[in-house]
Amino acid sequence: MALPSQAAAAATRTETSVKYKLLYSFSGHRKNGTHPTAALIAVKGTLYGPTFHGGGPQDLGTIFAMTTSGKETTLHRFSGYDGALPDGNLLYMNGRFYGTTEQGGSSGSCSGSYCGTVFSMTPSGKEAVLHSFAAPDGAEPEAGLVNVKGTLYGTTLYGGTKNGGTVFAITTSGKEKVLYSFPGGPDGARPTSDLINLNGTLYGTTQLGGTNGCGGSGCGVVFSITTSGKETVQHAFAGGSDGADPTAGLTGLNGILYGTTLSGGGGCFSTSCGTVFSIIPSGKEAVLHAFGGAGDGFSPYAGLTNVKGTLYGTTVNGGGAGGCSGYGCGTIFSITPSGKETVLYSFERYGGMEPLGALLNLNGTLYGTTAYGGANGLGTVFSLTP
Repeated sequence: MALPSQAAAAATRTETSVKYKLLYSFSGHRKNGTHPTAALIAVKGTLYGPTFHGGGPQDLGTIFAMTTSGKETTLHRFSGYDGALPDGNLLYMNGRFYGTTEQGGSSGSCSGSYCGTVFSMTPSGKEAVLHSFAAPDGAEPEAGLVNVKGTLYGTTLYGGTKNGGTVFAITTSGKEKVLYSFPGGPDGARPTSDLINLNGTLYGTTQLGGTNGCGGSGCGVVFSITTSGKETVQHAFAGGSDGADPTAGLTGLNGILYGTTLSGGGGCFSTSCGTVFSIIPSGKEAVLHAFGGAGDGFSPYAGLTNVKGTLYGTTVNGGGAGGCSGYGCGTIFSITPSGKETVLYSFERYGGMEPLGALLNLNGTLYGTTAYGGANGLGTVFSLTP
């Protein structure tokens, strides 16, 4: 546990004219959650999100609410049959939250545990399982859901006819349908990110697959899929300077999609440090920035957030604050659509480390989570005012 003086010193820090504030350090202790890995959402000025672990003796995760001043309330503690290990972003629709859990439920056999769920929850914390995955219809959803005309759409990391993951649709009453099973190879495999709806067509990424390199498993793809299940590869990453391993979803700005790749881009290490890229829906891709490691940051795991035409994101490693096994604890950065990147903040252990979820823009202030770090090393919620 951090010394009080260390935690206080990291709680509010200004770098390049921005204000970073540590709002909350998760403590675990079979009470609240630990290790938040998803983005936050805001409903009527209150923040909501999941934690991947914590919440009780089984350590299966929670859903929490938090004021913007840092007062936390645990709304639901997962126990297994109602889901376990929530990893994806929440969706709020018609007075209820909808989300996924990577494991748990009542179906299938996935690495010794059940295959995950889609659930709904009231703002007071009453949770209901809408669907338990069973491997053939998908398994281990890591991403959240997107609403298209009242039907929810999502992805699973595994399962489907070739075990390459799926795209599925589900009604709010729990009727689920697999729209597409990824076969690997040119069509992609292992979708880990949220889908985005652009003019009635869904767009997403897969971490593997495609036609190029990366040890034979492919470097990942950007794909589109209609709500009837017609899938098209928009771009296959080639590794190297082109980027590889896109783990995050896409962000739309003026009809162009923007995203990140965890590796590739050139610049550092054998697999390189990751990229920010743009892609026109017709499939023309361009690398906007290749991360250089060290102070510039590397390994952007999360997607980007649009604030008045400037994109904001995070890297899991790098930054100028040191610590974190010598690799740096991660950064918050901004980037223009033309590719001008600026590091706004470098994380340090007691103020949070390893941000995995995208940032939330609420009235001009950015809110986010770190999976580790904070006063107890179990993750944080923070704000940053550019």
